[in-house]
Amino acid sequence: MSAPAATILHADLDAFYASVEQLLDPGLRGRPIAVGGGVVLAASYEAKAFGVSGGMSGRRARELCPHLQFVGGHFDEYQRLGDQVIEVLYDFTPLVERISIDEAFLDVTGSVHLFGPPRVIATTIRARVLAETGLAISVGVATTKHLAKVASQVAKPDGLVVVEAGTETEFLDPLPVGLVWGVGPVTQARLAGQGIHTIGALAATSPQSLRHLLGHAIGDKLGSLALNADVRRIETHRRARSVGAQSAIGRRTVDDAVLTATFGHLADRVATRLRAKERAGHSITVRVRFADMKSVTRSTTLRSAVASTRTLTDIGVGLAQCACADHPEQHEISLLAISVSHLVPECPLQLELPLGLDPDEHRVGTERGDARRELDRAVDAARARFGSDAVGYAPVLLRQNGGVPDAFRELAEAKDREF
Repeated sequence: MSAPAATILHADLDAFYASVEQLLDPGLRGRPIAVGGGVVLAASYEAKAFGVSGGMSGRRARELCPHLQFVGGHFDEYQRLGDQVIEVLYDFTPLVERISIDEAFLDVTGSVHLFGPPRVIATTIRARVLAETGLAISVGVATTKHLAKVASQVAKPDGLVVVEAGTETEFLDPLPVGLVWGVGPVTQARLAGQGIHTIGALAATSPQSLRHLLGHAIGDKLGSLALNADVRRIETHRRARSVGAQSAIGRRTVDDAVLTATFGHLADRVATRLRAKERAGHSITVRVRFADMKSVTRSTTLRSAVASTRTLTDIGVGLAQCACADHPEQHEISLLAISVSHLVPECPLQLELPLGLDPDEHRVGTERGDARRELDRAVDAARARFGSDAVGYAPVLLRQNGGVPDAFRELAEAKDREF
């Protein structure tokens, strides 16, 4: 059996949000800019050259790049241009898997007889995107999804890299291990502690060693990806396995008021999206990232699926408090996140008799659960009629956690899924 051809493309717009701002205002081109204010939401390549990155505090960004210019976001334009690029991709194949507002996978196996070899298709896509939107897009071409994504990162900015079948190991081995999907700063530091700095070194490490170092699931996954063992196909229709949101809050002292305000906002976003899809979830997971970039997670699974804003807020705060209590040496937090998984269809309300036999206060059918459900329904109805800012919970509306606009969160949360 012959080896699979390199017909998987990963197309990724370069520094998308910042590039859109430079497109809208030509006076910003070639200058270091950042979208945001209190927190960097996105940075141009000119700013990245100074070490500025997304999620960084505005103060730190200005220290690294004194000439940095902050700009507000044009979120409608991000969505419009992102959609326009995806439409270009559909002109070449129906097998498009959009994984965020600014990136997608394509399988062009069935398109080569119409448009030429994958390299030609990728070149044409790049030219059309630039001509029709004014934006640069980098494309990686390979035999697997993971390798195509790595290739597109190597191609940046504004480039094309094709990894032909049979050359995968030669291409991957010398690359930094941080290019493997799923290797974040913490994992990269652990690997570096064992002398693993390249993808080739990761591939040469025994599965047993990786499991001991990273855990069974992550160790096996990263080891397989380093060997280019990726059997995943393009998924044109994806059903979310979880719904989540996160907030970078700079450096904040561990405080119940900060937890309540931030999780109130995150829970509001997550619960609203769940209810809009008529879904609810059994498992709630919270992630707390401390100022030294160390992250810890805590989770709980409920017998009854929930989609209540107040309930998710309460659970999120409680889990985060446990995480902080388990690390008393940590006094500052920089990011909070919450996700809901084990999703099921939201069930019709069935009221329960208050017999006091079950202490589970999170069930929808209890008196408290019923009251919260009705409040959520009223809030959803008011927002549908008068806009998302028409009504909300006071701690959320009055929060001061860095000023990340909700519109940006809506777009960024498209990335809240596992690739």
